[in-house]
Amino acid sequence: MVDLLFLASLAGMELIVPLHFLSVEHVGLERRFGTERGRRIGEVAGLVSGWGFFAFWAGVWLSPQPRFVVPLGGSVSLLGVPIVNVVLGLLFLAPGFWLGVAGVRELTLRVSETHRADRVVSSGVYSLVRHPQYLGGVLSHVGVSLLLSGWHSLAVTPLVLLLNFVLCLKEERELLREFGEEYGEYMRRVPMLVPRLRR
Repeated sequence: MVDLLFLASLAGMELIVPLHFLSVEHVGLERRFGTERGRRIGEVAGLVSGWGFFAFWAGVWLSPQPRFVVPLGGSVSLLGVPIVNVVLGLLFLAPGFWLGVAGVRELTLRVSETHRADRVVSSGVYSLVRHPQYLGGVLSHVGVSLLLSGWHSLAVTPLVLLLNFVLCLKEERELLREFGEEYGEYMRRVPMLVPRLRR
């Protein structure tokens, strides 16, 4: 039986996507509402959708659900979590956390929260992938699901990947509107989510 909190959290992640879409439509919002008001609407929508998406995501992780053990390494556990789940979870969580933090540091917390950049950022972690925070989120999702041994959480990973991919596509369409060829050239040079093995 799937827990109601899990289903509500998963639905919340999906239902907040249109608000995120609105938050990145900077050009459209400013045309419709004027520069200052359009900017404020976008920033508020960005804050609510970003933190809301994360809160619902945490609900997916923390909701009651069947637990699983990766069938390697026997029954050794650490604080009740199978040690193999801990090791595998950290292998995903460590790079996911690093990508998320490095992305915020490169952009600033304000830009990350409001989805409003004043320039194309292509340095640091943004020279590896165009959306390090989304990639970090997906990796962290797998890591947390393994650490908490959450079967339903791990099972919805394809949906989590799809939602993040859709957010990337929408953001890129809007960034092309705002920054034109400068962003187009960046897109040609840097992969969206999967870093190239060779530069």
